[in-house]
Amino acid sequence: MQRYCSIIRLRPGQRQEYLLLHRSVWPDVEQMLVRANIRNYSIFLHGDLLVGYYEYVGDDHEADQARIAADPRTRQWWTLTDPCQESLAEPGSGHWWAPMQEVWHLNEETA
Repeated sequence: MQRYCSIIRLRPGQRQEYLLLHRSVWPDVEQMLVRANIRNYSIFLHGDLLVGYYEYVGDDHEADQARIAADPRTRQWWTLTDPCQESLAEPGSGHWWAPMQEVWHLNEETA
């Protein structure tokens, strides 16, 4: 299992729209994430920042990310959510959400 975390900013005036959309994420979008080996996906809010965290249980993260990006229903979902967001990713990186580097992790074996 691999952990992934990323960050993005909400655009001014888009907070309520984004929160409303995420009160009822489309089941097909959620199912696509599960089929792409994503588990324990959470999005946290702090001020105008969104932090996403998930655990990846597959063997080819890049290929599974491409499967998600090619899914028509997910692409339709993104047409609603993307206008609410302002990317913090490095220009030209190919990322929409900026990847975050893990600097520390506590697990049962080290506790």
